[in-house]
Amino acid sequence: MIAVGDHYMGKTSDLLLRASTPFGGGIGGCREEVCGALSGGVLVLGALMGRTLPTEDNEHLRALVRLLRDRFQAALGHTHCNPIRVAQPTDSGRRCELVVEQGARLVVELIEDERQK
Repeated sequence: MIAVGDHYMGKTSDLLLRASTPFGGGIGGCREEVCGALSGGVLVLGALMGRTLPTEDNEHLRALVRLLRDRFQAALGHTHCNPIRVAQPTDSGRRCELVVEQGARLVVELIEDERQK
């Protein structure tokens, strides 16, 4: 997901990199919470389109994040780490890489759709 952020924002800031670190493996590596690829996608969308003041309207971004969640769940069958992880092929040793690739595609599609509007 960092590559998606880099593509749209330039080099991802160290602060965003540090802030996103604990989301990998289902929040702190527990594999029981939301998939890190989905969390990363949400962070990228927020970094690109999030508000900077509490008085700004953020409903459009919230709707976009819900759409990402829905598409992610449709594509991968779940939003939690472990059910997604165990459903991936194990022979390649790339379980999470495949999930991140799919999640990144979904985020890019949403960003590009927004740019077309």
